[in-house]
Amino acid sequence: MELLLSKHALEQARERGVGINEIKETVQKGAKNLQSKEEGKIVSLYRHIKVIFKKLKNKYFVISVMIRREQNGK
Repeated sequence: MELLLSKHALEQARERGVGINEIKETVQKGAKNLQSKEEGKIVSLYRHIKVIFKKLKNKYFVISVMIRREQNGK
């Protein structure tokens, strides 16, 4: 599996302490929802990480990396 990260996603991952392996795991194993059908953006949620990406042929282009908050806002 080949990942490409946007500059924005790379900066977010560094700031939030999320490693490349965690991003890969989120893309591979996470629950997925279509964010934008027109743009082909997919949201993947796994453990405490949320990743927004696009599938490009045999690569995954990561657009954004976030840490999920608990339901009560903590």
